[in-house]
Amino acid sequence: QVQLVESGGGWVQAGGSLRLSCAASGRFAVGWFRQAPGKERDCVAAISWSGSTIYYRDSMKGRFAISRDNAVNTVYLQMNSLVPEDTAVYYCAGRLVGASSVVYSVAGEYNVWGQGIQVTVSS
Repeated sequence: QVQLVESGGGWVQAGGSLRLSCAASGRFAVGWFRQAPGKERDCVAAISWSGSTIYYRDSMKGRFAISRDNAVNTVYLQMNSLVPEDTAVYYCAGRLVGASSVVYSVAGEYNVWGQGIQVTVSS
C-alpha cells in the first residue's frame, strides 16, 4: 500500500521558519494542504513530478517554497515568516501521474494522503 509520510512539524514562534518533508515513493504529483480547526482543507502549494510546474496559494507566495528531490523521494515545504494564522495540521497528498509537468490544487484530485503533522505558531 502506497503511503506518504510527513515530518518536520512542531512549534515555532511568529517570524520563525519550519521545513516540512514528505516521503513519497512513486511517480507522484504532490500537494501540501493544511487544515485548521473548523476550516476547510486548503492547498498551500503543489509541485509536478518533474518539479517544472509549481502552484502556490496566493497568500503563501513569497513566504512558502515547495521543492522536491526525486533521488531521495522527498518533497519539501519551506515555510518562512510564519504567523499564528499558519497554525494547522499540514498534509501532503499524492497522485500518480504519467505526465511529468501536471500539478493539482484541489484536494479531490489526490488519492493518496499522509497522516498529517501539526504546525503551531505562537505569537
